[in-house]
Amino acid sequence: SIPEERMRDGAIQKFTVEENLILKDHIHAPYTEGIFMNFENIARESERLISDFDIRTPSRYTSLKSLSGGNIQKLILARELSRKPVVLIASQPTRGLDVSATEYIHRQLIEQRAKLKTATLLISDDLDEILSLSDRIAVIYEGKIMGVVKRNEVSVGELGMMMGGEKISRNGSLDTN
Repeated sequence: SIPEERMRDGAIQKFTVEENLILKDHIHAPYTEGIFMNFENIARESERLISDFDIRTPSRYTSLKSLSGGNIQKLILARELSRKPVVLIASQPTRGLDVSATEYIHRQLIEQRAKLKTATLLISDDLDEILSLSDRIAVIYEGKIMGVVKRNEVSVGELGMMMGGEKISRNGSLDTN
């Protein structure tokens, strides 16, 4: 998953880029052979992910805390997508990122969906992000689902009303009750 709090839940600041890229899988092949780390495979995969996901870092040995927020988010995305998930949970995947990093993250999520048929559960408060990445949208207000709609069958105004607590009825119209 891509956590909302990338520095608290998605990466370890004191670790290197390489170490963060293999989190979750560091005890599995190809990163280990028996009880020993396979540093050649770790290096090869780290370099591939750094290149494929355009992570701007002087080297794989660089401390994570010296990277920009966008590059940290690309690192987390690289690690998670390299696992080829069937379902990906992305919580606020672009919060606090610049326009370039945001566009990059969006492209990667869309490509992953197209290539590997990854189902993505996007949790976001950015309406533009929701509309650009979602096929179906569920709006939750105060713990209740206000409606589930297809992106191309709902207006921004209707979504805004749902976000304010108005329910959508089964036929797609707003429920005024």
